[in-house]
Amino acid sequence: MPSSKRCLWAAALALCAAVFASPAGAHAKSTTYSSWQIEGSNVRGAFTVPMLEAARLAQPGEEQPANDVVVAYLDKKLSVTADEQSCKPAAAPHALSASSQFRRFEFTYRCDSTKDITLHNEAFFEIVPTHVSLAQIETADGTFIEQLFTADNTSVSTAGGGENKMRSAGLIQYVGMGINHILTGVDHMSFLVGLVLISRRLRDLVYVITGFTLGHSITLALAVTGILRPHAEYIDALVALTIALIGVENIVVATRRPLRVALAVGGVLLLMALGNIAGVVKLPLLLLVGAGIFSANYLMMSGHLRDAARLRLVVTLVFGLIHGFGFAADLLEMKLPVEKLVQILLGFNLGVEVGQLSLVLALTGIVALLVRMKWRLPRPLVVDVASAALVALGTYWFLVRSVVL
Repeated sequence: MPSSKRCLWAAALALCAAVFASPAGAHAKSTTYSSWQIEGSNVRGAFTVPMLEAARLAQPGEEQPANDVVVAYLDKKLSVTADEQSCKPAAAPHALSASSQFRRFEFTYRCDSTKDITLHNEAFFEIVPTHVSLAQIETADGTFIEQLFTADNTSVSTAGGGENKMRSAGLIQYVGMGINHILTGVDHMSFLVGLVLISRRLRDLVYVITGFTLGHSITLALAVTGILRPHAEYIDALVALTIALIGVENIVVATRRPLRVALAVGGVLLLMALGNIAGVVKLPLLLLVGAGIFSANYLMMSGHLRDAARLRLVVTLVFGLIHGFGFAADLLEMKLPVEKLVQILLGFNLGVEVGQLSLVLALTGIVALLVRMKWRLPRPLVVDVASAALVALGTYWFLVRSVVL
C-alpha cells in the first residue's frame, strides 16, 4: 500500500482520538436525576445535574457555569401544571449541597388545584437528543413512582398514582439505558476497541469479552444491591487507567520489551502515590500503590507470554469489575425500590451486553469490509497508532480525574 495512504489512515485515527479527548466526551451518558414530592397543591422538586452535564451550559473557557446560570436554564425548562393550568413558583429556585460530582437545585410550586398535577421537564433535550432524565415521584397519597423523561416523553401526569397513564420505568427502559450507557460512553467504547485490538483470533476475543462480562456483571449487582458502594470519583479514574493499560499492553506485546514500559508505568503510579501525600492527587495512597504493582506485573507477564489469551480472561475480569462499578453510577442515583432490583439488573446488564456486542460486531464488520475492498492495512500500523491513541486518551482522563485542580 502506498505510504501516502498509510499516512492518511494514521492521521484519521489520530484525529478521532483528538475529537474523543474532550472532557465532556468521556463517559457522556447524558443523564440527569430528580425527585419530586407532591403535598396537596404544593410540589417540591430537587433536580440533580452531574458536573459533566452542567459543563454543557458553560461559556467558552469556563469549566462550570455559575449557579445562577444553571438555575435560570432549568427554570425555563421545568414547570408544573394542575388541571392544565400553570402552577406558580412558591419560592425562588436555589442551589442545594451535593457531592463533588453533582450539582443539585430545588424548585417549589404552588398550584390552584390538586387535579391532574403534571410535571414537565425539557432540560438538556435540545442539547443532547438522547438525553435521559430519571425521576422519582412521591404522590400526595404516599405512592412512589419511578419515571423516565425522554425527548419524546417530557410530561408526566401524576393523576391516579401508580395506576396512571405514565410510562413506568420497566425492563425495556432499563435495557435501553444499558445500551445508551455503552454507545454514548466514549471511555467504555474506547476500552472495547482496545479489547478488539489485543485479540488476534476469535478465541482471544471470546476470552476477553467473557472476562469483561463476568467482571462487570458481578460488581454491577454488588453496587446496586448496596453490598458494596464504591467512591464514584475513584472508579472514573480507574476506568481511564484500564483504557491506558490496554493500549500499553498492545505496545508491549508488539515490542517484546516489557521491562522498561512496566517500570515506567509502575513508577508513574508510585510517584502519584507520593502526590497523594503532598495533597496534589486525590486518589487514595494504597489504591495508587496497588495499581502500580498490579500494572507493572501485568505488563511484564503480557510481554513474556507467547499466548496471553487465558491471562487476559483473568485481567479483563479485573477490568470488568472496575467498569461494573462505573455502570452502576446511574442506577445508584435513583433510590431504587428493592422489589424492582431483579428487573433493573437484568434489563440494564442485558442492555450493556447488547451495546458492547453491537460495537464489537460493527468493528469486525468494518475490518472485513475493508479487507474485501483491498484497503487492508498492515496490522502493526493499525495496532500501533490505535494503541498510542488509547494510551493518550486513558492517560489524559486518568490525570484529569485524579489530580486535585
